Order: sequence, then C-alpha cells, then structure tokens
Amino acid sequence: MKVFNKVIVVTGAGGGIGRELVCQLLEKGAKVAAIIHKSGLEEIKSLEAVYGDKISIHIANLANRDDVEKLPEEIITIHGYIDGIINNAGILQSFLSVNDLDYEQIQRVMDVNFYGTLYMCKSFLPHLLKRPEAHITNVSSMGGFLPVPLQSIYSASKAAVKMLTEGLHLELRDTNVGVTIVFPGGVDTNLVRNSGIEIEVADKHSYKMLSPNKAAAIIIKGMENNKYRVLAENDAKTMDFLYRLNPKKATDIIANKIKPL
Repeated sequence: MKVFNKVIVVTGAGGGIGRELVCQLLEKGAKVAAIIHKSGLEEIKSLEAVYGDKISIHIANLANRDDVEKLPEEIITIHGYIDGIINNAGILQSFLSVNDLDYEQIQRVMDVNFYGTLYMCKSFLPHLLKRPEAHITNVSSMGGFLPVPLQSIYSASKAAVKMLTEGLHLELRDTNVGVTIVFPGGVDTNLVRNSGIEIEVADKHSYKMLSPNKAAAIIIKGMENNKYRVLAENDAKTMDFLYRLNPKKATDIIANKIKPL
C-alpha cells in the first residue's frame, strides 16, 4: 500500500524511530495521526507548523484499553478515515533476571509491548476493513525470535507480537488489509543509549547501530511493498539465519555480544 494521500497512525511518535516514521510519512505525502504517551509532545508539535492539518497529535496510554479504543473516532473526526497503523511503541525492561524482576515491571512491559499492540489492532481493524486497501505494520524486535541477555520478559512480549502479527496475516490474507511484521536489530535511540548495555564486537569502530532514520525508511518500504516479514538490518538478518541454523549457538553469540554494564 503506497502511503501517498493515505492516513497512517503511528504509535511511539514522540521520539526515535516513531518520530522519524512521522516525518518520512509526511514527506511522502501521507497524513499522520501521531500517538504519544507523555514525552516528546513539544518535538512532535513542531511538525504542525510545517505540515498543518496533515498531522494530528493524540495522547494515549497504550496499556489502557479505554484510551486506545477512543482513538479511531478521534482520528476519523479529524482526517475522515484511516488507512494504516504502524505499531512502533515499545519499552525495555530493567536488565534483570526473571528471578529479580518484580511483577509490576513484568506487567508493564507486557501491557505496553503486547497488549498495547493488540488493543491497537482490535480497535482499528474494523475501520481498516472498510477501506479499499489498508495495512497493519507491527514492530517486533530481534529479541522477538532470539533471547536477549536479561531481557526475558521484553523478548517474550516481542515474540507475542510476532505470533499475533503472523496470525493476523493468516486471518486477513483474503481481505484488503495487508500485514507486515518488522524485526529491527540494534537501533541507535535514547531507549538503547540509556539502557545500560555494552555491545561487544571484534572491531567497535566498524560497528554502527542502525539509525532511527534508516530504520523508519525500512519500515515504510516494507509497508509500501506489502512485505510479510522485514529484517532491519544486517545484525537482524545474520542472527535470524544463525538462529534458524543453530539456536543454541546463536544464543551464545548474542550473550557475548550484548552485556549489561
């Protein structure tokens, strides 16, 4: 589904990949409903001065089903219809073992990463099915198919997003709604920079994390080309191949590559 003149909803729009998605979609001629929680309001509001009524801003806690269920009507009131959603919002857990995590944090990670995505899909799907063509893009993670050290709950939440998305693709294959699952590798965002991890590689000077700008471009391209599965970028592609070949070996490699400080 080409995004020109389409209305696209983007979650986690306040910064990082989400803000880049908003900017690039607007540049490609889409109208965007930007969903944020608390942070990033001023940054995203600056785009209104440039794009005017092409962008609308909505504040919602994705972990709250009532908040999410109000969004479609709000957005349709402004833009008239909805053609696509990009479920980008997500949070990491503290770098702790399951044994040391409290249930409150476990619940929050699952509520935002999995249930937030589920609420968005359930709330918007009836409206997407009414459009001539529409699309759902859900952002999982390399951690959705490969366990990340001391991120077991995060990985479980992103694995749940993976299976939800693949199930939706199966359910919707004979409809007008395309479905894409995205697996980013390491992306250089504040979420990662502030997480307290060190990435170990043989030559640190040659290793570059994927920029939010490039990650957003890959996600939009996947949506426009109706891709079933998008691996972004080389580290996700490499680890996906290795994990299929030898899951234990791939897990050992990632354990040595990513270490809490």
